[in-house]
Amino acid sequence: MISPKSIEEVMTTVKIEEVIEDFVNLKRKGSNYTGLCPFHDEKTPSFAVSPSKGIFKCFGCGKGGSALNFIMEHESLSYTEAIRYLANKYRIELVETQQTQEDKDARELSDSLYILNDFARQYYQDQLFNTDEGKSIGLSYFKERGYLESTIREFGLGYAPNTKDGFTKAALKKQFKEEHLKLLGLTTRNDYDFFRTRVMFSVHNLSGKVVALAGRIMTSDKTQPKYINSPESEIYVKHKILYGIYQAKSAIRKEDECILVEGYTDVITLHQGGIRNVVASSGTALNKEQVRLIKRFTQNIKLIYDGDPAGINAALRGLDIILEEDMNIRLVLLPDKEDPDSFFKKSGTEKFTEYLKENEKDFILFKADHLLQFAGNDPIKRVEVFKEIIQSIAKVADHMKRFTYVNLCSTLMKMDEQILIAEVAKVMDQNLKTRRIQENRDRLRANREAASNVDFSSDERNDFNLPVIPVAPRITGDEFQERDLARIMICGCDKLYGENETSTVGEYLVTNIEDSLTSFENAVYQQVFSFAIHKIKNGEKLSPQDFIHHPNSEIAILSVDFLSTPYTLANWEEKNIFLQTQKVPEENYPRDAYQAIMRFKLKKIGKIIEDTQKNLSAQNEMDEDEKRLELRVLMQMQKERNEIARMLNNVILP
Repeated sequence: MISPKSIEEVMTTVKIEEVIEDFVNLKRKGSNYTGLCPFHDEKTPSFAVSPSKGIFKCFGCGKGGSALNFIMEHESLSYTEAIRYLANKYRIELVETQQTQEDKDARELSDSLYILNDFARQYYQDQLFNTDEGKSIGLSYFKERGYLESTIREFGLGYAPNTKDGFTKAALKKQFKEEHLKLLGLTTRNDYDFFRTRVMFSVHNLSGKVVALAGRIMTSDKTQPKYINSPESEIYVKHKILYGIYQAKSAIRKEDECILVEGYTDVITLHQGGIRNVVASSGTALNKEQVRLIKRFTQNIKLIYDGDPAGINAALRGLDIILEEDMNIRLVLLPDKEDPDSFFKKSGTEKFTEYLKENEKDFILFKADHLLQFAGNDPIKRVEVFKEIIQSIAKVADHMKRFTYVNLCSTLMKMDEQILIAEVAKVMDQNLKTRRIQENRDRLRANREAASNVDFSSDERNDFNLPVIPVAPRITGDEFQERDLARIMICGCDKLYGENETSTVGEYLVTNIEDSLTSFENAVYQQVFSFAIHKIKNGEKLSPQDFIHHPNSEIAILSVDFLSTPYTLANWEEKNIFLQTQKVPEENYPRDAYQAIMRFKLKKIGKIIEDTQKNLSAQNEMDEDEKRLELRVLMQMQKERNEIARMLNNVILP
């Protein structure tokens, strides 16, 4: 187990914006950052990151938490694995206490597939550089392509030798499990090496871990496929991965554009040549998950395809998917019989970049022009072209973009603009109805599955990984005051109480609430104060981060909700316009704490008065002394109630 001191060092070192920016393109908005949520599909950013509070919050799907919570959720890691991830990112050496066998087994199970894939990468790279076969076949192939050793190592390239089971034996010797070798497709069912006599390409995920491998044949055997790939596994889902995304993500963000090509070698050649914002779909047709992956870093995609019919058709297939995600798309077709790899080598960086700028075309206009040329003067074919173009325009989410396309395409297709507008509107309406029907079906199916399979009393993540949409809590009775006290404690516990005071808001609240803690109606709010009392009584400092990282998930989620807001205050102070009656919320916690305590006491006293009145009016055998005592209590409580009401400027009706 990782020592508490190491965990504390990790949590105080990490910067949440740096952690999340590895996966999401963040843009500064005042003192915070915003971006597209990686946990659900959205076109307008509702995902916010607050560096000062150390939290993220999506106001669309409701997910939120610390940098640790983000890594656990996004990378599907356990608490311990996420700590190790962050420690590795910030080069923090973890100190570990003695682990139980159960802890060791759990860690081995979660890490073994990644470790095994990385071992395979190292093995094939060692074969490439340090064996005669690897040098003469694999290394010579990469050198013919002009790859530098630094590039080969950066992309994890290697060579699989022509041996029956050389890799398998090497892996088993290192104590890797045979079942894992077969699960990852590195070893066949007959215990042979899956990759043989092939140059090897490593496929990395966003965080740089090797999730799969691919091998290109080096022989002239026509019965064998040119490329073979790892099968899908727990760590590799092909349609969710883009080749080169780990190496390209920083450049994509910097250039605010992603160049999409088709092959591994296209990516590597352009990257080595200085064009680093480039990825490939790795032999799969472009799909929605891959487009959303790009969208985390930029709204702009430039597709580079071969100029032959196959390249054009591949480009057109991806158009509607990209349009549905509200991306800006440009297309570049290369000269006939050229691919990005070959054309770049002939042109060089400067001329290649210049060619891209001079030959990029708007995707919809290219599609309309290309299909109209294909249709010629055939009226039936032209009608089909019109319908297909209308379908594409209807997928454009932005109103102004859609209007621009309608205007341009009406001229290109020689069609009345109003007719085109009407037809696009019909398709959009039908698409909306179809989408809503499907969403309702998906929601009902998910709810049925969740209800029948998930234990809602458990704190563990559910197997369906469904977005948890927060429901506003139903607050009744004293919970109004309890919730407000919990909010002030979590958000303002470390603020000084009063300008000349040395005590904090947290200490003030504890002093005034400790004796009444057992009367709390809400268990979570009660636990918030129990935790605060324990920390303060032990002389420990209390901060909002203590609640954000609380082991009780209900308190952690509540803390993020209290500390997050989709709104920002207008910056009137720059115009010399200031609040007249109170301070800004961040500076107003002492006053809020005082008023919340008074209202809490007022509510409790009111309940005592109500109970006392019921006792006095009840038909019982209370003797005169007891009645007099009850009356004195009632009068004293009414006096205290009236005094508190006066201080709060409340009106109490008799």
